[in-house]
Amino acid sequence: MGLSIDREKFSQADYVLFAERLHESLVVLRDLLNRPGFGDGPTTLGAEMELSIVDREGCAYPINRSVLAGNLDPSFQLELDRFNLEYNTSPVPLAGTPFSRMESELTQALETLNLLAGARGGRMVPIGILPTLMEEDLQPAALTDLPRYRALSAALRELRDRPFQVRINGLDPLDVTCDDVTLEGANTSFQVHLRVHPPEFASLYNAAQLVSPIVVAVSANSPLFLGHRLWDETRVALFKQSVDSRPPREGDWHLPGRVSYGLGWVRQGAYELFAEAVGLFPPLLPVSSEQYPLERHQQGELPSLDELRLHQGTVWRWNRPVYDPKNGGHLRIEFRSLPSGPTPLDMVANTAFLVGMVQGLSLQMDDLLPSFPFEYAHHNFYRGAQFGLDAVLLWPSTRYPSPREIPVCDLALEMLPVAERGLTQLGVDAREINRMMEVIQTRIERRCTGARWQRRMLDHLEKRCPRRQAVVAMLDRYLEESNRGSPVGEWTV
Repeated sequence: MGLSIDREKFSQADYVLFAERLHESLVVLRDLLNRPGFGDGPTTLGAEMELSIVDREGCAYPINRSVLAGNLDPSFQLELDRFNLEYNTSPVPLAGTPFSRMESELTQALETLNLLAGARGGRMVPIGILPTLMEEDLQPAALTDLPRYRALSAALRELRDRPFQVRINGLDPLDVTCDDVTLEGANTSFQVHLRVHPPEFASLYNAAQLVSPIVVAVSANSPLFLGHRLWDETRVALFKQSVDSRPPREGDWHLPGRVSYGLGWVRQGAYELFAEAVGLFPPLLPVSSEQYPLERHQQGELPSLDELRLHQGTVWRWNRPVYDPKNGGHLRIEFRSLPSGPTPLDMVANTAFLVGMVQGLSLQMDDLLPSFPFEYAHHNFYRGAQFGLDAVLLWPSTRYPSPREIPVCDLALEMLPVAERGLTQLGVDAREINRMMEVIQTRIERRCTGARWQRRMLDHLEKRCPRRQAVVAMLDRYLEESNRGSPVGEWTV
Protein backbone atom coordinates (compact mmCIF):
# COMPACT_ATOMS: atom_id res chain seq x y z
CA MET A 1 0.00 0.00 0.00
CA GLY A 2 2.99 2.33 -0.20
CA LEU A 3 3.22 4.29 3.05
CA SER A 4 2.85 2.77 6.50
CA ILE A 5 -0.11 4.11 8.48
CA ASP A 6 0.59 5.25 12.02
CA ARG A 7 -2.50 7.37 12.81
CA GLU A 8 -6.25 7.24 12.45
CA LYS A 9 -7.49 10.84 12.40
CA PHE A 10 -6.81 13.36 9.63
CA SER A 11 -7.33 17.09 9.14
CA GLN A 12 -8.69 18.92 6.13
CA ALA A 13 -5.12 20.04 5.40
CA ASP A 14 -4.10 16.36 5.17
CA TYR A 15 -6.73 15.75 2.51
CA VAL A 16 -5.74 18.86 0.53
CA LEU A 17 -2.04 17.94 0.53
CA PHE A 18 -2.78 14.33 -0.36
CA ALA A 19 -4.95 15.37 -3.32
CA GLU A 20 -2.14 17.62 -4.59
CA ARG A 21 0.32 14.75 -4.33
CA LEU A 22 -2.00 12.44 -6.22
CA HIS A 23 -2.23 14.82 -9.15
CA GLU A 24 1.54 15.38 -9.11
CA SER A 25 2.00 11.62 -9.11
CA LEU A 26 -0.20 11.24 -12.18
CA VAL A 27 1.93 13.79 -14.06
CA VAL A 28 5.06 11.87 -13.13
CA LEU A 29 3.56 8.48 -13.89
CA ARG A 30 2.43 9.53 -17.35
CA ASP A 31 5.95 10.68 -18.14
CA LEU A 32 7.54 7.53 -16.75
CA LEU A 33 5.25 5.21 -18.70
CA ASN A 34 6.01 7.07 -21.93
CA ARG A 35 9.76 6.90 -21.36
CA PRO A 36 11.47 4.32 -23.63
CA GLY A 37 12.84 1.43 -21.62
CA PHE A 38 10.94 2.16 -18.41
CA GLY A 39 9.87 -1.04 -16.72
CA ASP A 40 11.97 -3.31 -18.93
CA GLY A 41 13.15 -6.45 -17.24
CA PRO A 42 12.37 -10.14 -16.83
CA THR A 43 8.77 -11.27 -16.59
CA THR A 44 8.29 -12.37 -12.98
CA LEU A 45 5.55 -13.83 -10.85
CA GLY A 46 4.70 -13.40 -7.16
CA ALA A 47 1.70 -14.08 -4.95
CA GLU A 48 -0.01 -13.35 -1.64
CA MET A 49 -1.64 -16.32 0.10
CA GLU A 50 -4.27 -15.35 2.68
CA LEU A 51 -5.21 -17.88 5.35
CA SER A 52 -7.67 -18.40 8.18
CA ILE A 53 -6.81 -19.71 11.64
CA VAL A 54 -9.11 -22.15 13.45
CA ASP A 55 -8.97 -23.83 16.84
CA ARG A 56 -9.24 -27.58 17.49
CA GLU A 57 -13.05 -27.37 17.16
CA GLY A 58 -12.81 -25.67 13.76
CA CYS A 59 -13.93 -22.25 14.98
CA ALA A 60 -12.31 -18.96 13.96
CA TYR A 61 -9.34 -18.43 16.27
CA PRO A 62 -8.32 -14.74 16.69
CA ILE A 63 -4.62 -15.27 17.46
CA ASN A 64 -2.83 -13.83 14.42
CA ARG A 65 -0.58 -11.58 16.53
CA SER A 66 0.32 -14.45 18.82
CA VAL A 67 1.15 -16.74 15.89
CA LEU A 68 3.57 -14.20 14.41
CA ALA A 69 5.01 -13.05 17.74
CA GLY A 70 8.79 -13.17 17.44
CA ASN A 71 8.71 -14.17 13.74
CA LEU A 72 10.92 -11.63 11.96
CA ASP A 73 10.30 -12.90 8.42
CA PRO A 74 8.54 -9.98 6.64
CA SER A 75 6.92 -12.44 4.22
CA PHE A 76 4.39 -13.22 6.98
CA GLN A 77 1.91 -10.43 7.64
CA LEU A 78 -1.17 -9.74 9.74
CA GLU A 79 -4.46 -9.38 7.86
CA LEU A 80 -7.69 -7.45 8.44
CA ASP A 81 -9.35 -9.74 10.98
CA ARG A 82 -7.62 -11.33 13.94
CA PHE A 83 -8.13 -14.86 12.56
CA ASN A 84 -6.38 -14.00 9.25
CA LEU A 85 -2.74 -14.12 8.14
CA GLU A 86 -0.95 -13.56 4.84
CA TYR A 87 2.18 -15.01 3.28
CA ASN A 88 3.97 -13.21 0.41
CA THR A 89 5.99 -15.38 -1.95
CA SER A 90 9.33 -14.37 -3.42
CA PRO A 91 9.12 -13.13 -7.04
CA VAL A 92 10.28 -15.80 -9.49
CA PRO A 93 11.13 -15.54 -13.21
CA LEU A 94 8.42 -17.10 -15.37
CA ALA A 95 10.97 -18.93 -17.50
CA GLY A 96 11.74 -22.46 -16.32
CA THR A 97 9.73 -23.99 -13.45
CA PRO A 98 8.12 -21.04 -11.65
CA PHE A 99 5.01 -22.89 -10.50
CA SER A 100 6.87 -25.76 -8.91
CA ARG A 101 9.08 -23.27 -7.12
CA MET A 102 6.07 -21.34 -5.92
CA GLU A 103 4.31 -24.55 -4.82
CA SER A 104 7.35 -25.58 -2.78
CA GLU A 105 7.53 -22.16 -1.10
CA LEU A 106 3.80 -22.16 -0.28
CA THR A 107 4.03 -25.67 1.17
CA GLN A 108 6.94 -24.64 3.39
CA ALA A 109 5.10 -21.49 4.52
CA LEU A 110 2.02 -23.53 5.48
CA GLU A 111 4.18 -25.99 7.42
CA THR A 112 5.84 -23.12 9.29
CA LEU A 113 2.54 -21.46 10.12
CA ASN A 114 0.95 -24.74 11.21
CA LEU A 115 3.84 -25.29 13.62
CA LEU A 116 3.47 -21.77 15.03
CA ALA A 117 -0.32 -22.01 15.26
CA GLY A 118 -0.23 -25.59 16.52
CA ALA A 119 1.81 -24.53 19.53
CA ARG A 120 -1.18 -22.35 20.47
CA GLY A 121 -3.88 -24.88 19.66
CA GLY A 122 -4.54 -23.54 16.15
CA ARG A 123 -4.61 -24.78 12.56
CA MET A 124 -4.17 -22.91 9.27
CA VAL A 125 -6.87 -23.16 6.59
CA PRO A 126 -6.31 -22.20 2.93
CA ILE A 127 -9.90 -21.65 1.77
CA GLY A 128 -11.92 -18.89 0.09
CA ILE A 129 -14.26 -18.37 3.06
CA LEU A 130 -14.00 -20.21 6.36
CA PRO A 131 -17.28 -22.19 6.41
CA THR A 132 -17.51 -22.37 10.22
CA LEU A 133 -17.68 -18.58 10.67
CA MET A 134 -20.53 -17.18 12.77
CA GLU A 135 -21.76 -13.60 13.03
CA GLU A 136 -20.14 -13.17 16.44
CA ASP A 137 -16.74 -13.90 14.83
CA LEU A 138 -17.13 -10.83 12.59
CA GLN A 139 -18.09 -8.09 15.02
CA PRO A 140 -15.92 -4.92 15.37
CA ALA A 141 -13.74 -6.62 18.01
CA ALA A 142 -12.48 -8.96 15.28
CA LEU A 143 -10.52 -6.15 13.59
CA THR A 144 -6.76 -6.60 13.85
CA ASP A 145 -5.46 -3.87 16.18
CA LEU A 146 -3.27 -1.91 13.75
CA PRO A 147 -3.58 1.81 12.88
CA ARG A 148 -3.83 0.90 9.20
CA TYR A 149 -6.95 -1.21 9.69
CA ARG A 150 -8.55 1.08 12.25
CA ALA A 151 -8.06 4.08 9.97
CA LEU A 152 -9.40 2.23 6.94
CA SER A 153 -12.44 1.05 8.86
CA ALA A 154 -13.17 4.54 10.22
CA ALA A 155 -12.86 6.13 6.76
CA LEU A 156 -15.22 3.66 5.10
CA ARG A 157 -17.76 3.95 7.91
CA GLU A 158 -17.69 7.74 7.69
CA LEU A 159 -18.33 7.70 3.95
CA ARG A 160 -21.21 5.24 4.23
CA ASP A 161 -22.75 6.69 7.39
CA ARG A 162 -24.78 3.55 8.12
CA PRO A 163 -24.17 -0.20 8.68
CA PHE A 164 -22.78 -2.31 5.85
CA GLN A 165 -25.51 -4.46 4.30
CA VAL A 166 -24.77 -7.81 2.65
CA ARG A 167 -27.42 -9.61 0.61
CA ILE A 168 -26.46 -12.71 -1.33
CA ASN A 169 -28.83 -15.15 -3.00
CA GLY A 170 -28.38 -18.91 -3.21
CA LEU A 171 -29.93 -22.08 -1.82
CA ASP A 172 -30.09 -20.34 1.60
CA PRO A 173 -30.31 -16.58 0.83
CA LEU A 174 -28.39 -14.34 3.23
CA ASP A 175 -29.26 -10.87 4.53
CA VAL A 176 -26.92 -9.54 7.22
CA THR A 177 -25.66 -6.16 8.43
CA CYS A 178 -22.48 -5.20 10.23
CA ASP A 179 -21.29 -1.93 11.78
CA ASP A 180 -17.71 -2.43 10.61
CA VAL A 181 -15.70 -3.73 7.65
CA THR A 182 -14.87 -6.95 9.51
CA LEU A 183 -17.20 -8.95 7.23
CA GLU A 184 -14.55 -8.42 4.55
CA GLY A 185 -12.06 -10.37 6.68
CA ALA A 186 -14.07 -13.51 5.93
CA ASN A 187 -12.55 -13.44 2.42
CA THR A 188 -9.21 -15.15 1.90
CA SER A 189 -7.64 -14.93 -1.55
CA PHE A 190 -4.63 -16.01 -3.54
CA GLN A 191 -3.52 -12.79 -5.20
CA VAL A 192 -1.09 -13.09 -8.10
CA HIS A 193 1.33 -10.40 -9.30
CA LEU A 194 2.61 -10.51 -12.89
CA ARG A 195 5.30 -8.06 -13.95
CA VAL A 196 4.54 -6.65 -17.41
CA HIS A 197 6.23 -4.30 -19.86
CA PRO A 198 4.31 -0.99 -20.05
CA PRO A 199 3.76 -1.12 -23.88
CA GLU A 200 2.09 -4.53 -23.47
CA PHE A 201 -0.06 -3.58 -20.48
CA ALA A 202 -3.33 -2.82 -22.31
CA SER A 203 -3.46 -6.08 -24.27
CA LEU A 204 -2.46 -8.20 -21.26
CA TYR A 205 -4.85 -6.43 -18.90
CA ASN A 206 -7.77 -6.71 -21.31
CA ALA A 207 -6.99 -10.39 -21.78
CA ALA A 208 -7.08 -10.79 -17.99
CA GLN A 209 -10.50 -9.12 -17.90
CA LEU A 210 -11.71 -11.50 -20.60
CA VAL A 211 -10.47 -14.78 -19.08
CA SER A 212 -10.79 -14.19 -15.32
CA PRO A 213 -14.44 -15.39 -15.30
CA ILE A 214 -13.28 -18.77 -16.60
CA VAL A 215 -10.66 -19.20 -13.90
CA VAL A 216 -13.00 -18.00 -11.15
CA ALA A 217 -15.54 -20.64 -12.20
CA VAL A 218 -13.05 -23.53 -12.30
CA SER A 219 -11.21 -22.51 -9.10
CA ALA A 220 -14.22 -21.61 -6.90
CA ASN A 221 -13.69 -22.44 -3.23
CA SER A 222 -16.14 -20.44 -1.08
CA PRO A 223 -19.69 -21.85 -1.30
CA LEU A 224 -20.62 -21.31 2.37
CA PHE A 225 -20.89 -18.22 4.55
CA LEU A 226 -22.45 -18.03 8.02
CA GLY A 227 -23.96 -21.48 7.47
CA HIS A 228 -25.68 -20.42 4.22
CA ARG A 229 -25.15 -22.17 0.87
CA LEU A 230 -24.62 -19.28 -1.53
CA TRP A 231 -22.47 -18.75 -4.64
CA ASP A 232 -19.70 -21.12 -5.72
CA GLU A 233 -17.33 -18.17 -5.17
CA THR A 234 -19.30 -16.25 -2.54
CA ARG A 235 -16.16 -14.22 -1.81
CA VAL A 236 -16.83 -12.11 -4.93
CA ALA A 237 -20.29 -11.01 -3.75
CA LEU A 238 -19.22 -10.61 -0.12
CA PHE A 239 -16.18 -8.44 -0.86
CA LYS A 240 -18.13 -6.11 -3.11
CA GLN A 241 -20.75 -5.40 -0.45
CA SER A 242 -18.72 -5.60 2.76
CA VAL A 243 -16.58 -2.52 1.95
CA ASP A 244 -19.12 -0.61 -0.15
CA SER A 245 -18.63 2.99 0.97
CA ARG A 246 -21.42 4.42 -1.20
CA PRO A 247 -24.26 5.98 0.79
CA PRO A 248 -27.47 4.27 -0.40
CA ARG A 249 -29.44 7.33 -1.44
CA GLU A 250 -32.74 6.73 -3.16
CA GLY A 251 -32.86 8.18 -6.68
CA ASP A 252 -29.15 9.11 -6.75
CA TRP A 253 -27.18 8.68 -9.98
CA HIS A 254 -25.10 5.54 -9.96
CA LEU A 255 -21.73 5.92 -8.27
CA PRO A 256 -19.05 3.33 -9.09
CA GLY A 257 -18.05 1.04 -6.24
CA ARG A 258 -14.52 0.85 -4.86
CA VAL A 259 -14.76 -2.90 -5.47
CA SER A 260 -15.54 -3.49 -9.12
CA TYR A 261 -14.67 -5.45 -12.21
CA GLY A 262 -13.88 -2.21 -13.99
CA LEU A 263 -15.66 0.38 -16.09
CA GLY A 264 -14.45 -0.48 -19.58
CA TRP A 265 -11.67 -1.90 -21.73
CA VAL A 266 -8.27 -0.24 -21.45
CA ARG A 267 -7.57 1.57 -24.71
CA GLN A 268 -3.96 2.73 -24.34
CA GLY A 269 -2.27 1.70 -21.11
CA ALA A 270 -2.03 1.57 -17.34
CA TYR A 271 -2.22 5.34 -16.88
CA GLU A 272 -5.95 5.28 -17.61
CA LEU A 273 -6.66 3.08 -14.59
CA PHE A 274 -4.53 5.11 -12.18
CA ALA A 275 -6.16 8.34 -13.37
CA GLU A 276 -9.60 6.76 -13.08
CA ALA A 277 -8.94 5.75 -9.46
CA VAL A 278 -7.81 9.27 -8.57
CA GLY A 279 -10.65 10.97 -10.42
CA LEU A 280 -13.52 8.84 -9.14
CA PHE A 281 -12.73 7.85 -5.56
CA PRO A 282 -12.12 10.13 -2.57
CA PRO A 283 -8.98 9.37 -0.52
CA LEU A 284 -9.50 7.18 2.52
CA LEU A 285 -6.04 7.42 4.09
CA PRO A 286 -4.53 10.87 3.34
CA VAL A 287 -1.02 10.13 4.61
CA SER A 288 1.64 12.07 2.68
CA SER A 289 5.35 11.32 2.56
CA GLU A 290 8.24 13.75 2.86
CA GLN A 291 8.93 13.28 -0.83
CA TYR A 292 7.60 15.69 -3.47
CA PRO A 293 7.10 13.40 -6.49
CA LEU A 294 7.27 16.05 -9.22
CA GLU A 295 10.32 17.73 -7.73
CA ARG A 296 12.16 14.44 -7.36
CA HIS A 297 11.27 13.44 -10.90
CA GLN A 298 12.53 16.76 -12.28
CA GLN A 299 15.82 16.14 -10.49
CA GLY A 300 16.26 12.94 -12.48
CA GLU A 301 15.50 10.58 -9.59
CA LEU A 302 12.89 7.83 -9.53
CA PRO A 303 9.99 8.87 -7.24
CA SER A 304 8.29 6.23 -5.13
CA LEU A 305 4.81 7.75 -5.74
CA ASP A 306 3.82 6.73 -2.22
CA GLU A 307 0.51 8.58 -2.21
CA LEU A 308 -0.62 7.08 -5.51
CA ARG A 309 0.31 3.58 -4.38
CA LEU A 310 -1.50 4.08 -1.09
CA HIS A 311 -4.61 5.34 -2.86
CA GLN A 312 -4.52 2.40 -5.30
CA GLY A 313 -4.48 0.10 -2.30
CA THR A 314 -7.95 1.39 -1.35
CA VAL A 315 -9.53 0.90 -4.79
CA TRP A 316 -10.13 -2.82 -5.12
CA ARG A 317 -10.44 -3.78 -8.77
CA TRP A 318 -10.49 -7.53 -9.29
CA ASN A 319 -7.58 -7.00 -11.70
CA ARG A 320 -5.52 -4.06 -10.50
CA PRO A 321 -2.52 -2.14 -11.91
CA VAL A 322 0.45 -1.77 -9.58
CA TYR A 323 3.33 0.69 -9.84
CA ASP A 324 6.43 -0.41 -7.92
CA PRO A 325 9.58 1.76 -7.63
CA LYS A 326 11.79 -1.29 -6.96
CA ASN A 327 14.28 -2.58 -9.51
CA GLY A 328 14.33 0.69 -11.44
CA GLY A 329 10.55 0.99 -11.40
CA HIS A 330 8.07 -1.36 -13.05
CA LEU A 331 4.42 -2.23 -13.63
CA ARG A 332 2.50 -5.28 -12.48
CA ILE A 333 -0.98 -6.65 -12.93
CA GLU A 334 -2.42 -7.92 -9.66
CA PHE A 335 -4.97 -10.69 -10.23
CA ARG A 336 -7.25 -10.60 -7.18
CA SER A 337 -10.06 -12.99 -8.07
CA LEU A 338 -8.49 -16.36 -7.21
CA PRO A 339 -9.48 -17.94 -3.88
CA SER A 340 -7.08 -19.34 -1.35
CA GLY A 341 -6.71 -23.15 -1.33
CA PRO A 342 -7.50 -25.94 -1.35
CA THR A 343 -3.79 -26.93 -1.77
CA PRO A 344 -0.60 -25.22 -2.92
CA LEU A 345 -0.78 -27.28 -6.12
CA ASP A 346 -4.32 -26.09 -6.82
CA MET A 347 -3.33 -22.47 -6.25
CA VAL A 348 -0.34 -22.58 -8.60
CA ALA A 349 -2.30 -24.53 -11.24
CA ASN A 350 -5.00 -21.82 -11.16
CA THR A 351 -2.22 -19.26 -11.59
CA ALA A 352 -0.67 -21.11 -14.52
CA PHE A 353 -4.05 -21.42 -16.26
CA LEU A 354 -4.77 -17.72 -15.77
CA VAL A 355 -1.34 -16.40 -16.77
CA GLY A 356 -1.16 -18.78 -19.74
CA MET A 357 -4.52 -17.65 -21.11
CA VAL A 358 -3.66 -13.99 -20.57
CA GLN A 359 -0.44 -14.36 -22.56
CA GLY A 360 -1.96 -16.69 -25.15
CA LEU A 361 -4.85 -14.35 -26.00
CA SER A 362 -3.12 -10.98 -25.58
CA LEU A 363 -2.18 -10.57 -29.25
CA GLN A 364 -5.77 -11.26 -30.35
CA MET A 365 -7.42 -8.64 -28.18
CA ASP A 366 -7.55 -5.91 -30.84
CA ASP A 367 -9.53 -8.31 -33.05
CA LEU A 368 -11.85 -9.61 -30.31
CA LEU A 369 -12.83 -6.45 -28.44
CA PRO A 370 -14.84 -4.66 -31.18
CA SER A 371 -17.44 -7.45 -31.06
CA PHE A 372 -17.45 -7.82 -27.27
CA PRO A 373 -18.68 -4.83 -25.24
CA PHE A 374 -17.17 -4.65 -21.76
CA GLU A 375 -20.55 -5.24 -20.11
CA TYR A 376 -20.34 -8.84 -21.35
CA ALA A 377 -17.04 -9.38 -19.50
CA HIS A 378 -18.64 -7.87 -16.40
CA HIS A 379 -21.63 -10.19 -16.82
CA ASN A 380 -19.32 -13.21 -17.20
CA PHE A 381 -17.36 -12.47 -14.05
CA TYR A 382 -20.36 -12.52 -11.77
CA ARG A 383 -21.95 -15.50 -13.55
CA GLY A 384 -18.70 -17.46 -13.18
CA ALA A 385 -18.53 -16.62 -9.48
CA GLN A 386 -22.18 -17.42 -8.83
CA PHE A 387 -22.62 -20.64 -10.77
CA GLY A 388 -19.07 -22.02 -10.95
CA LEU A 389 -18.84 -25.06 -13.21
CA ASP A 390 -22.52 -24.66 -14.17
CA ALA A 391 -21.99 -21.15 -15.53
CA VAL A 392 -22.75 -20.35 -19.15
CA LEU A 393 -20.52 -17.53 -20.38
CA LEU A 394 -20.54 -15.22 -23.37
CA TRP A 395 -17.52 -15.49 -25.64
CA PRO A 396 -16.37 -13.23 -28.48
CA SER A 397 -15.83 -14.17 -32.09
CA THR A 398 -14.11 -12.29 -34.89
CA ARG A 399 -17.05 -13.20 -37.12
CA TYR A 400 -20.78 -12.59 -36.77
CA PRO A 401 -22.56 -13.61 -34.61
CA SER A 402 -20.68 -12.45 -31.54
CA PRO A 403 -20.87 -13.20 -28.72
CA ARG A 404 -21.93 -16.82 -28.40
CA GLU A 405 -22.97 -18.67 -25.25
CA ILE A 406 -20.70 -21.51 -24.10
CA PRO A 407 -20.86 -23.68 -20.95
CA VAL A 408 -17.81 -22.73 -18.91
CA CYS A 409 -16.48 -26.29 -18.73
CA ASP A 410 -16.47 -26.55 -22.53
CA LEU A 411 -14.86 -23.13 -22.79
CA ALA A 412 -12.19 -23.98 -20.22
CA LEU A 413 -11.25 -27.14 -22.12
CA GLU A 414 -11.02 -25.08 -25.32
CA MET A 415 -8.71 -22.65 -23.51
CA LEU A 416 -6.25 -25.27 -22.24
CA PRO A 417 -4.23 -25.25 -25.51
CA VAL A 418 -4.32 -21.43 -25.45
CA ALA A 419 -2.88 -21.45 -21.94
CA GLU A 420 -0.24 -23.98 -22.95
CA ARG A 421 0.78 -21.79 -25.89
CA GLY A 422 1.00 -18.71 -23.70
CA LEU A 423 3.14 -20.45 -21.08
CA THR A 424 5.42 -21.79 -23.81
CA GLN A 425 5.85 -18.24 -25.14
CA LEU A 426 6.88 -17.17 -21.62
CA GLY A 427 9.56 -19.88 -21.50
CA VAL A 428 7.90 -22.22 -19.00
CA ASP A 429 9.27 -25.77 -19.06
CA ALA A 430 7.09 -28.21 -21.04
CA ARG A 431 6.81 -30.74 -18.19
CA GLU A 432 5.78 -27.93 -15.87
CA ILE A 433 3.06 -26.84 -18.29
CA ASN A 434 1.73 -30.39 -18.67
CA ARG A 435 1.55 -30.91 -14.91
CA MET A 436 -0.33 -27.66 -14.29
CA MET A 437 -2.81 -28.17 -17.13
CA GLU A 438 -3.45 -31.76 -16.04
CA VAL A 439 -4.60 -30.46 -12.64
CA ILE A 440 -7.09 -28.11 -14.31
CA GLN A 441 -8.30 -30.69 -16.84
CA THR A 442 -8.90 -33.34 -14.17
CA ARG A 443 -10.86 -30.84 -12.07
CA ILE A 444 -13.09 -29.94 -15.03
CA GLU A 445 -13.64 -33.51 -16.23
CA ARG A 446 -14.53 -34.72 -12.74
CA ARG A 447 -16.58 -31.58 -12.04
CA CYS A 448 -14.83 -31.16 -8.70
CA THR A 449 -13.73 -27.72 -7.53
CA GLY A 450 -13.22 -26.85 -3.87
CA ALA A 451 -16.74 -25.38 -3.85
CA ARG A 452 -18.33 -28.49 -5.34
CA TRP A 453 -16.47 -30.80 -2.97
CA GLN A 454 -17.55 -28.77 0.07
CA ARG A 455 -21.19 -28.87 -1.02
CA ARG A 456 -21.16 -32.59 -1.72
CA MET A 457 -19.47 -33.37 1.57
CA LEU A 458 -21.91 -31.16 3.45
CA ASP A 459 -24.89 -32.87 1.79
CA HIS A 460 -23.41 -36.24 2.75
CA LEU A 461 -22.81 -35.27 6.37
CA GLU A 462 -26.17 -33.52 6.86
CA LYS A 463 -27.90 -36.88 6.42
CA ARG A 464 -26.48 -37.80 9.83
CA CYS A 465 -26.21 -34.57 11.82
CA PRO A 466 -27.45 -30.93 11.98
CA ARG A 467 -25.98 -28.24 9.71
CA ARG A 468 -23.53 -26.76 12.23
CA GLN A 469 -22.06 -30.13 13.16
CA ALA A 470 -21.89 -31.11 9.49
CA VAL A 471 -20.02 -27.91 8.60
CA VAL A 472 -17.43 -28.52 11.35
CA ALA A 473 -16.98 -32.14 10.27
CA MET A 474 -16.68 -31.06 6.63
CA LEU A 475 -13.92 -28.60 7.54
CA ASP A 476 -12.01 -31.33 9.40
CA ARG A 477 -12.18 -33.55 6.32
CA TYR A 478 -11.19 -30.60 4.10
CA LEU A 479 -8.06 -30.02 6.20
CA GLU A 480 -7.15 -33.71 6.08
CA GLU A 481 -7.35 -33.71 2.29
CA SER A 482 -5.60 -30.36 1.96
CA ASN A 483 -2.70 -31.44 4.16
CA ARG A 484 -2.18 -34.54 2.00
CA GLY A 485 -1.49 -32.17 -0.89
CA SER A 486 -3.42 -33.95 -3.63
CA PRO A 487 -5.27 -31.48 -5.91
CA VAL A 488 -8.99 -31.07 -5.23
CA GLY A 489 -9.98 -32.69 -8.52
CA GLU A 490 -8.85 -36.01 -7.02
CA TRP A 491 -10.78 -35.65 -3.74
CA THR A 492 -13.73 -37.95 -3.10
CA VAL A 493 -16.75 -37.86 -0.78
